[in-house]
Amino acid sequence: SYLQTSLSIWGWGSLGLVLFLVTFGPFAIFYFAFYILCFVGGGFVVTLLFGKSNSEKYLEQCEHSFLPCTSVGIPKCIEEMKREARPIKIDRRLTGANIIDEPLQQVIQFSLRDYVQYWYYTLSDDESFLLEIRQALQYALVQFSARSKETDWQPYFTTRLVDDFGTHLRVFRKAQQRIAEKGDQMKDQAEELVDTFFEVEVEMEKEVCRDLVCTSPKDEEGFLRDLCEVLLYILLPPGDFQNKIMRYFVREILSRGILLPLINQLSDPDYINQYVIWMIRDSNCNYEAFMNIIKLSDNIGELEAVKDKASEELQYLRSLDTAGDDINTIKNQINSLLYVIKVCDSRIQRLQSGKEIDTVKLAANFGKLCTVPLDHILVDNVALQFFMDYMQQTGGQAHLFFWMTVEGYRVTAQQQLEVLQSRQKDGKHQTNQTKGLLRAAAFGVYEQYLSEKASPRVNIDDNLVAKLAETLNHEDPTPEIFDDIQRKVYDLMLRDERFYPSFKQNVLYVRMLAELDMLKDPSFRGSDDGEGESFNGSPTGSINLSLDDLSNVPSDETVQLHAYISDTGVCNDHGKTYALYAITVHRRNANSEEMWKTYRRYSDFHDFHMRITEQFENLANILKLPGKKTFNNMDREFLEKRKKDLNAYLQLLLNPELMKASPALAHYVYDFLENKAYSKGKGDFARKMDTFVNPLRNSMRNVSNAVKSIPDSLAEGMTKMSDNMGKMSERLGQDIKQSFFKVPPLMQKTYSDPDHCRVAAPIDDNVDDNIPLRVMLLLMDEVFDLKERNQWLRRNIKNLLQQLIRATYGDTINRKIVDHVDWMTSPEQVADAVKRFRDAFWPNGILAETVPRRDKAIRMRTRVAGKTKLLEVMPDELKHIIGAETTRKGILRVFEMFQHSQLNKRMVYVFLERFLETLFPQNKFPELFNKLHSRSKQMQRYKQRLHSTQAPSLQK
Repeated sequence: SYLQTSLSIWGWGSLGLVLFLVTFGPFAIFYFAFYILCFVGGGFVVTLLFGKSNSEKYLEQCEHSFLPCTSVGIPKCIEEMKREARPIKIDRRLTGANIIDEPLQQVIQFSLRDYVQYWYYTLSDDESFLLEIRQALQYALVQFSARSKETDWQPYFTTRLVDDFGTHLRVFRKAQQRIAEKGDQMKDQAEELVDTFFEVEVEMEKEVCRDLVCTSPKDEEGFLRDLCEVLLYILLPPGDFQNKIMRYFVREILSRGILLPLINQLSDPDYINQYVIWMIRDSNCNYEAFMNIIKLSDNIGELEAVKDKASEELQYLRSLDTAGDDINTIKNQINSLLYVIKVCDSRIQRLQSGKEIDTVKLAANFGKLCTVPLDHILVDNVALQFFMDYMQQTGGQAHLFFWMTVEGYRVTAQQQLEVLQSRQKDGKHQTNQTKGLLRAAAFGVYEQYLSEKASPRVNIDDNLVAKLAETLNHEDPTPEIFDDIQRKVYDLMLRDERFYPSFKQNVLYVRMLAELDMLKDPSFRGSDDGEGESFNGSPTGSINLSLDDLSNVPSDETVQLHAYISDTGVCNDHGKTYALYAITVHRRNANSEEMWKTYRRYSDFHDFHMRITEQFENLANILKLPGKKTFNNMDREFLEKRKKDLNAYLQLLLNPELMKASPALAHYVYDFLENKAYSKGKGDFARKMDTFVNPLRNSMRNVSNAVKSIPDSLAEGMTKMSDNMGKMSERLGQDIKQSFFKVPPLMQKTYSDPDHCRVAAPIDDNVDDNIPLRVMLLLMDEVFDLKERNQWLRRNIKNLLQQLIRATYGDTINRKIVDHVDWMTSPEQVADAVKRFRDAFWPNGILAETVPRRDKAIRMRTRVAGKTKLLEVMPDELKHIIGAETTRKGILRVFEMFQHSQLNKRMVYVFLERFLETLFPQNKFPELFNKLHSRSKQMQRYKQRLHSTQAPSLQK
């Protein structure tokens, strides 16, 4: 039935559709659909109109109801949103100086662009957040600038920076000493040095240690975040600081975007080495200084880098196809490179094997050393120190001290009399007062060294002593009153086998030669069991052979040395024409044979001849050097004749009988024939020693002239100064006795060990106006470690120079220091520093990419170049005052200190902390830094050790 019903429905429906199409046509279906759509649309429009009218009526009724009014803020907010965006105006004033504000604004703009905007614009186009960050940064900079203008920067730059640097150097020196005491058992000496450094730091600082900040990157970032947040708390308004999102963004920009990269760059040893080279770029590298650095180097990486570069240059020179005059130059360069490679190989082998040569034993084996006359020792402060130590050991110190005291008395008396004569010419008379002072000084010398009560007493002819006493009692004292006895004492020290003759055979004499730069190799360590490099008796310090070269010096008959001039030529160097002689050298011994060529000028022969004839007087009658010729000295026939004469000179010089007669001559000859650039001396031996003596004589002469030329208005003050100088001899003797006989000093020693406290701590309570100058002199003492051994004379000379500077130029120096600090903090210099920072981080306005770390070989060669530059600029006057070896060690110690990035970071953070303490003196930054560094492991160990050492005493 269901099937039948379905068929009937489909049947009737089909019939109806067919009838509809037959009746109305095929398009009737479209008309029908259109009518239905119009019906539905009309109904929707009618409903909408009806609803609108009813809604309006309802709203009119609501307006007259008792409901509260809508909020006023909503219409205002809608109105603000409808307004067009106005341009943002930024106040670009920061410091009040346009030359500073402009680069600072660029730094702020670049920082926001590269650290915030690049990701912020992907989240929102609203710039109000960026504006708040920028305004916060500018407000902080304005507050920072205001604080800076109110701060007196002179103590920071002239005292605290010097103090911190000197303390850092002292900690490094003590750490090196502890490493040396432990020996060579450490696997990683650099890491051990860093750990030992921070151990010493906590012992010296007592309350703080920066090991975590300097060695752990994570702790360093946390320290900088905390520090930046404290600074923002100080510099920002309270409302801005409470905005955590903005504060965190600014903190991250300052700590990770600016401070951390800057500190990493300043702490990079390679960056420091490049900066050192740039600072002294005007000085040319000296061959002798370069070779000294190679022989002093204890870093195998440095030696291998230099060797590889020399080998590379050697291959390039050998590949050149040259002829004519250039071939001699290239051969000379090849020989020099071969010598450098040889020295590097020798030094590397010695470091790897751990074998070193004891310089003192080597010097003793050679027998004869360079002879320094006693009169030169007594007037050279460096040499006198060693002679003084020796005289103390032998019990003859009283003779030396008497001689020195008489010298001081003579100089003082002469100055007193010159001042007296000048004042008498002006009509002023103080004869009795001056003579009284001289008489008191003379009696003081007599009572201290010659009287029966003197202890120790100078043992001299009693007749001379009685004659002197008679003169003192009945005549006015003169500067020459002690001359007879002084000459007797001098002869006694010169001829008595206990004194000067034995001193020349003592270890102290060898050390003295090293300090005077009169040993061959400057790597001499100056200790009985110290490991030195080599030795030579050159009085000019110009002989610089390698260790192996020195070991093969012909010191016995088994070594044979032959040399002859094989060729000659004419060279033109920057317009100067000179003849050059090629010397072929053969050296034979039982195991090997060597041959090389070296090149010398006639002036080199002449300088060498002057040296050996002055050192070995008997050679002057044997060796005859060909004479000079002023005109036509480049003629070929003349050059051939001179070549023949110089060859005869060489053969006579190398005669075995002559060598046996003067054993020490071999070292001079070998240096002259070595394959290297010849370093000329300053002249004869006496002229070299005069370079030590003349500064003292000139300084005394200048003092005398200054006294004569003072105006009348200062006459009274200078008279007081002269009165004080009149007691110099008495004080001199007292100071000497205090140094060697343990007499209690005038000033009691404090309870703290100066070597375990900060550099400027001993003078913190001094209110002298010359504190900046005194701290700088104290820093010099720290750099060159003048307090390590008995440096009595050095400190006294330094104190004398300091007193002279204070008396004559002290105010001028202080004024110059103040002016220089003002110049450093001037707007121009601050602007220049900001521009350098901007250009370093954003060159050409683009964020600089991370500079890849340079190749290790390049960094090692940069280290060698930096050390060479430092030794090259080292003034000779400094060596004459404190000694060549001490000066060299001090310079290289400072350079070595900068080769550890962790230690450099420590110094940078110390400078930063002192800077903030100076800028914000009321904010208790020292306590804050102690808390920030309180998690130091070294600090915790130190407290444990301190507690363990105090516990037994507390129990007792």
